Amino acid sequence: MPENKFKGTGVALVTPFNADKRIDDLALEKLVNHVIDQGVNYLVALGTTAETPTLSADEKVYLLNKVVEINRGRVPLVCGIGGNNTAEVIELMYSYPLDNVDAILSVSPYYSKPTQTGIIAHYKEINKHTRKPIILYNVPGRTGSNMTAGTTIKLANECEHIIAIKEASGNMVQCMELVKNRPEGFAILSGDDNLAMAQIACGFDGVISVAANCFTQMFCEMIQASLRYDFVKAQSLHYRLLTGIDLLFVEGNPAGAKCVLSELGILQNELRLPIVPVSSDTQQQIQEFLETLSN
Repeated sequence: MPENKFKGTGVALVTPFNADKRIDDLALEKLVNHVIDQGVNYLVALGTTAETPTLSADEKVYLLNKVVEINRGRVPLVCGIGGNNTAEVIELMYSYPLDNVDAILSVSPYYSKPTQTGIIAHYKEINKHTRKPIILYNVPGRTGSNMTAGTTIKLANECEHIIAIKEASGNMVQCMELVKNRPEGFAILSGDDNLAMAQIACGFDGVISVAANCFTQMFCEMIQASLRYDFVKAQSLHYRLLTGIDLLFVEGNPAGAKCVLSELGILQNELRLPIVPVSSDTQQQIQEFLETLSN
């Protein structure tokens, strides 16, 4: 397996909206430039954090093209293409403009709760229909089923295009089993911002992060320090950020992230239903936390 470029900090980009709920091009440009300038290693477009369930098919293509245009090849770009209809996922891979996309992030089928055999068959079928690198995504809290370490390792060994996993099970024993048994060159990426430092200590290669939208420079520094095994610095940064990371998710994602980004002047605090802005109490806690970062 060739050298894996998906290490360090990937950012799961939010989708900025105007007050009329249309995509805000200027805010998107500001956001993409912000995260690149502050040190992210690669971008992830059209993930769940982007509110993709509320985007039309045309809007998804438009958003992907805009991110490509703004990025200008400065950092690698990953596109989220997943679902619980295997045939539809494959159709999307053929229809999306992927020429300037470096990999596909594909979530384990949600809601249907397939068996491990079904999950393996799903990804093997996807693997047959693309030459793009594929990053698996295991997030049982959203999908309703866990992709076991054994399933991930089997796919990593048997599918030439599957090169990484975003692991968000929160199960540290499962995480260590992945590290122990992975093939050479297969990247294991955290999907839990509050566990990323500890998981890198166990052997993870980085993170695909929500927090990297918001606390970008400090979060990226924490990940890089962890990858250098400089845990004195990494722990200091981790504990400075921990309250803020928790606030991003206390009322759902990306409501917390958009509140922070609004406070930072990067975008408007606009979301599409059924996600709503955080409560005034959480917003006040976010404001107070941001003040601690400026001290």
